[in-house]
Amino acid sequence: MGIVDFILNLAGLLLWLNWRSIRFDPLTKRRPATLMGTLRPATPPKLRRWHLLVFLAAMLFIRALIYCWLAPFWTGKLDFGVTMLSFRSDWFGGMLIFSFLSFGLVMGVFHMGLLFLSLLSGPDPIHGLVKIPLGRVDNWPRWAKLLLPLTTVTLGWFILSWLLGWWHISPQPTSLPLRLGQSLVVALSSYLVWKFPAGALLALYLLNSYIYFGKHPFWKYISTTTRTLLLPLGKIPLRIGRVDFAPVLAVTIIFFAAEGGQRWLMGLYTRLVY
Repeated sequence: MGIVDFILNLAGLLLWLNWRSIRFDPLTKRRPATLMGTLRPATPPKLRRWHLLVFLAAMLFIRALIYCWLAPFWTGKLDFGVTMLSFRSDWFGGMLIFSFLSFGLVMGVFHMGLLFLSLLSGPDPIHGLVKIPLGRVDNWPRWAKLLLPLTTVTLGWFILSWLLGWWHISPQPTSLPLRLGQSLVVALSSYLVWKFPAGALLALYLLNSYIYFGKHPFWKYISTTTRTLLLPLGKIPLRIGRVDFAPVLAVTIIFFAAEGGQRWLMGLYTRLVY
């Protein structure tokens, strides 16, 4: 069921991305009174933007019903980095909460990855794929984009923790400072997601260093963004002949730091439960 849930989350993410990108379709925009503006699609559009959101909500609702029907003894689990939430499938309300939270978690991880790429500010046209789902956030200053996960996740978890306690899904903190502390810890743990896009960039950069894939804009984007990522190691002599050890060292530092940070945050979150 976990694989099915992941696939359905990807399908929901595609619906969301289509909802975000359909307004950039030139055939759906209002056209000026020119010869080119008289062009129309061969068939009239049958799908509106709000239809995609309806399909998404319907999918999340229906899959909760399916989970209760097909897997009455299954327990859905969501990993929020520092805590794991469990949802029994014999309670439809719990499965409905799980369905929406599961999709929200996947979408949050996806947008965290996009935010990381936005901070690196790679070249167009590949970076345009980052701009479309992020929207105006991509044009924010770097300090604002760095603080965005801290503020949004802290506020989101602070509100969600009340609901989770009310639904008896997670224990209620005994005081408001503890609840706020938990929210801050969850927000800090969200930054650990950046190890995955960073690792992917460094791996592709290392691969492209030894295998020539041509002058496609994708590889230019990988090269430019990864050089920005490697700037903190720029003064360390890590090149021996034609071999550059900077990507290997960067991957090692990033994943070891992320592992240590996650363990420290998990311990801190556990101390803030009661």
